[in-house]
Amino acid sequence: MIDLAMRGGRAPVTLLGISERQKISLSYLEQLFGKLRRNKIVESVRGPGGGYCLARPSDKITIADIVLAVDEPLDATKCGGKGNCHDERQCLTHELWMGLNEKIYSYLASVTLQGLVDSQNKGNPAFAPIIMSRQ
Repeated sequence: MIDLAMRGGRAPVTLLGISERQKISLSYLEQLFGKLRRNKIVESVRGPGGGYCLARPSDKITIADIVLAVDEPLDATKCGGKGNCHDERQCLTHELWMGLNEKIYSYLASVTLQGLVDSQNKGNPAFAPIIMSRQ
């Protein structure tokens, strides 16, 4: 998506081009972009010179939007959040993992595609990595 956002605007971007630049399987990209199109994150342009473009401005697309559109789970629980992970009851750490789910979603919802494009254009990441320390 960053590749598309960085090259978009001038003309549609082909999946083959993204595949070659990012070293991602073309068939996998086709699957992902089908989901992104159905969720109105990208639009497809048919015919010669066709490809994909963003369906809305990149500062209005969050990473959470993208992850949810391609059906990637944002769930650290064993039970899918249902609370039936331990003999049909909540396990002792259920609330811990649910809290982590909320933090992950909140973080991804705070990062826009444009923010990632800007960080690439500047050559330095705008979002510092999260460093976990052991105590």
